[in-house]
Amino acid sequence: MLLIECPWCGPRAESEFSCGGEADIARPLETEKLSDKECGDYLFMRKNPHGVAHEQWMHAQGCRRWFKVQRDTVSYEIQGYATFDRPMAVMEDNGGTSK
Repeated sequence: MLLIECPWCGPRAESEFSCGGEADIARPLETEKLSDKECGDYLFMRKNPHGVAHEQWMHAQGCRRWFKVQRDTVSYEIQGYATFDRPMAVMEDNGGTSK
């Protein structure tokens, strides 16, 4: 189980959070002009990286706020956190809270 550090509440068990998938997906501006394929790609096609991924998580059983996590999908190591108004803060290698 991961120990995820909520930017507002501090470290909590993974079971308190809900993963919202890939972060920073740009919504098309003129959705009425999208073809069916373009619409399907926007709704369903996501990167599935083998390595570093940028995800959005919500502290569902806490403050209910959304934030971003940079996580290695191979080792599950969390490398950094960010809120939607602040850039990613990379964690120092001090044993980490993701182990």
